[in-house]
Amino acid sequence: MTARYCSLAQQSAAAFPAGLTAERLGALVSGRSMWVNGTVVHYHFFDGDADGSPIALPGSGETRWVSWVGAEEQRDLVRECFREWQDLGIGVSFVEVGDRSEAELRIGFQLGDGSWSAVGKDALRVGLNERTMNVGWDLTVPGERQTALHQIGHALGMVHEHQSPFAGLHWDDEAVYADLAGPPNFWSRETTYNNILRKLDASEANGSVWDPLSIMEFPFSSGLVLEPEQFRGGLHPPGGLSPLDKEFALRWYPPTGPGRPPALVPFRSAPLRLGPGEQADFTVEPAETRTYTVGTFGDGDTVVVVFEERDGEPRFLAGRDDGGTPHNATVRARLVKGRRYFVRVRLYSVRGSGETAVMCW
Repeated sequence: MTARYCSLAQQSAAAFPAGLTAERLGALVSGRSMWVNGTVVHYHFFDGDADGSPIALPGSGETRWVSWVGAEEQRDLVRECFREWQDLGIGVSFVEVGDRSEAELRIGFQLGDGSWSAVGKDALRVGLNERTMNVGWDLTVPGERQTALHQIGHALGMVHEHQSPFAGLHWDDEAVYADLAGPPNFWSRETTYNNILRKLDASEANGSVWDPLSIMEFPFSSGLVLEPEQFRGGLHPPGGLSPLDKEFALRWYPPTGPGRPPALVPFRSAPLRLGPGEQADFTVEPAETRTYTVGTFGDGDTVVVVFEERDGEPRFLAGRDDGGTPHNATVRARLVKGRRYFVRVRLYSVRGSGETAVMCW
């Protein structure tokens, strides 16, 4: 029997300047959807009568309203799965909020709309009244809890494992199209290609080796995979977080150390001394209320994010990714005297021999 599969929309290719080296481009692509470490990611379950979408009724010209609200047992399973990822000790944390305007992730349970999620911080580009994640079937059915673990993997920035270029999977393409066109998925050829057959670039993959045990790997029935030979009879991941899933999450989001980050003093640059993929954190406690600029200097591709501490936790305020341009990342934000702010700088790649630094002014 064919499994129900996660269906991601086709992602638009990131626009980077021409002429980037392969190493620099790869670093930008691999990190562009990842949160900066130390982010508190807030999630919200749609819960109102107006939370839903109109669905056209075939042949009638009429529509009916379909709710995005999930039953409490469905929500509890998703909460459990957030905790399972969190309990790895990763540096990103998850907090449920009742106000959707405070949530980076907004979760619906529209049956029949498939299960899917925005990938990483792509969720920030989704409108506040729209879903960033949907669960399209009953998670209480045996074997379906893994759907929530899988979607949270996407929310952390992970992609489908079977699309890794390191997998070496050779498909019977027409058998795959035919299998996914029928129940329970009813996918078009385009959807099947985008979610199954299309190979990712090496820089987009979750790691440098294929992990058939990954929570991001789909199960496949017999006759779809031609090579490697051992998977001709089917591919059956166990449905939990694999050792490589955990390694990936901890590599991108290592545990945050105790204590407060060093202060970033206005008009005084702070050397970064980062390697590719590394991050530096600072605090800012402004002496006056005004609009400040936080920016990086030097030959490096960076992302800069400013958080405001509210109720004891950092809340996203502003961020900027230099996107591989010759210009450094700069953020302008109004900072208020008496409040505390956090500046997090992550280095994608170094494009020169000089040092990099960050300054607030």
